[in-house]
Amino acid sequence: MAKKAVEVKDLTKLISVADPHISPDGTEAVFVKTHIDEEENTYITNLWHVDIASGELTQWTHGKQRVSSPQWSEDGKSVAFLSDRNEKNQLYVLSAKGGEARELTDFEKGVNSFRWSPCNKKLWFNALVKEGKTFTDKEEKEENKQPEPYVVDKMKYKMDGMGLLPKEFHRHIGVIDIESQEVEQITEGTYHHGLEAVSHDGSKLVYGVTREENLDFVFRQPLFLYDVESKKETALVDEEGYFGDAVFSHDDTYIAYIGSTRQFQNATHTELYVHTLASNTSICLTEGMDVPVGDYVVADHQQSANAPGVVWTKDDHLYFQVSTMGDVRLYFASLDGAVYPASPDMEHVYGYDVARSGEFALATISNPVEPGELYLLTIATGERKALTHFNKAYLDETELVAPELIIAKGAKDWAVHGWLMKPHGFKEGKKYPLVVNIHGGPHAMYANSFFHEMQLLAARGFGVLYVNPRGSHGYSQEFVDAVRGDYGGGDYEDIMKSLDGAIEANDWIDTDRLGVTGGSYGGFMTNWIVGHNNRFKAAVTQRSISNWISFFGVSDIGYYFSEWQMQADMTDVDKLWQHSPLKYAKNVETPLLILHSENDYRCPIEQAEQLYITLKSMEKETEFVRFPEADHNLSRTGKPNLRFARLEQIAGWMEKYL
Repeated sequence: MAKKAVEVKDLTKLISVADPHISPDGTEAVFVKTHIDEEENTYITNLWHVDIASGELTQWTHGKQRVSSPQWSEDGKSVAFLSDRNEKNQLYVLSAKGGEARELTDFEKGVNSFRWSPCNKKLWFNALVKEGKTFTDKEEKEENKQPEPYVVDKMKYKMDGMGLLPKEFHRHIGVIDIESQEVEQITEGTYHHGLEAVSHDGSKLVYGVTREENLDFVFRQPLFLYDVESKKETALVDEEGYFGDAVFSHDDTYIAYIGSTRQFQNATHTELYVHTLASNTSICLTEGMDVPVGDYVVADHQQSANAPGVVWTKDDHLYFQVSTMGDVRLYFASLDGAVYPASPDMEHVYGYDVARSGEFALATISNPVEPGELYLLTIATGERKALTHFNKAYLDETELVAPELIIAKGAKDWAVHGWLMKPHGFKEGKKYPLVVNIHGGPHAMYANSFFHEMQLLAARGFGVLYVNPRGSHGYSQEFVDAVRGDYGGGDYEDIMKSLDGAIEANDWIDTDRLGVTGGSYGGFMTNWIVGHNNRFKAAVTQRSISNWISFFGVSDIGYYFSEWQMQADMTDVDKLWQHSPLKYAKNVETPLLILHSENDYRCPIEQAEQLYITLKSMEKETEFVRFPEADHNLSRTGKPNLRFARLEQIAGWMEKYL
């Protein structure tokens, strides 16, 4: 039986498996499984259980809600998790023997995160609380409430995905007794506290807090150690930069954490650090590696993907993710400085946990033709066994295209890595159109991971080229930093030279039928390309930047991102305008489709409006599609029907002109 080609609505057939957590005794694990419910137009995430020895799977939660952040109690008898059963994410606890989950909290703004207390009787948590109120206080819901003005007195007053930030609310740490459900607030003041870790003897917490009245230009999160008994706080790491994902070693001798200084602003590599409590000193374990710790992959399938920053084993070994050369691999480190990969290349490890014994890991792994499943990895031998097969039926009936790895010579002859996909049903001797797809960030990366959008374009008869130009993560610090102050320079050259290399090596590419698309930074680059080059016959720009001058004042990050990336602010509008695609609108000859979300606060929709009206006034070929109730993350986590419509728009525009 012939396999079918990928379709837009395959998103409803694909299953996302993520966030594994191994029980303290290493015999069982829980993970989350997400699917799209087309009728409800939403995502449903449930908690699943696996017996590691037998591989037997059991669904633990049912119903049409989203479950996240499962964690085992120290005695392995219970699992706590967050769920939006009652609109806001609240804290639930479930017996490992089964039965109904118990709702522990019913807070006004829900719960952000939590950690078990090692006594198994309490849970530490993070939640928003209004000044002068407690976690459990409820705002009185007024009937026919009239709109009220929102007074803005800070620059950081809105955020993509959240809108206007709630005033008078601060994130604090509390503790709840599971039996009595009594709640105690631990931190106070007008600052946001981020709960990081609880020591294994229960005597200490680690949290992050920035104690500055005005956070507009504060880009740091120091970490503090808090003594539960004496209520005393001491600084753990207090320097410029972001630090987090702290976790105590099993004997509470060390604290591991990850973080990045601000040497290259948001392009700075993230490193792994270990702090020795006795000597109050920290060392960086990844200093010798010129790639970042963590997962920087851009893709569109994995839902609820969540991974720890670092995991300790009983013998003081550490495991963590590293983004390198288009892979995300599991890495091992020991305190004497040994660091090496613990999983193979050519794949994306997007979730993991390691048994305390250090003998095995559970990991959720994807590659370009595997949407992702849960695997058992034996660390000493490298053997692996799939524990889930949720996407098997889909893979049995659908033909996916395996991309070919390519390396081009970009600007300054630097190597530029990427992937080239042949169209579905490819026949030798035939000519095919090609679409270049550019990622956002720019400090992110395409990877050896499943990407439905790329597969869909190939299924619709297009070759697809996607590369990691300078600015992308996963290569070197010099490479990721090289885009700053040079948007439209070396990065543009990297993409064009990669395209030239692909054309030279593949005579099936029809140079009269080239298309280009991208979102966010990729949308900026799409706009830039069509203003500087007429070789493309179709272009689709998504959630893009067209005018750095207005972006400075309208984006939730504009007033500092412009300075970090353009190395210019409103005192140098000439430079901002120089790098603005809008300046080059008169040169555009490529038919351009503009896609944008109405509630995008990262790249606000006025960026699209300006571009559309300008092109239209110059009688250029352009169309503009607005997506209601969608933010900057439409392509990844937007309402399913809008994601389908977006993909249809992109593929349809390319079909029309190519």
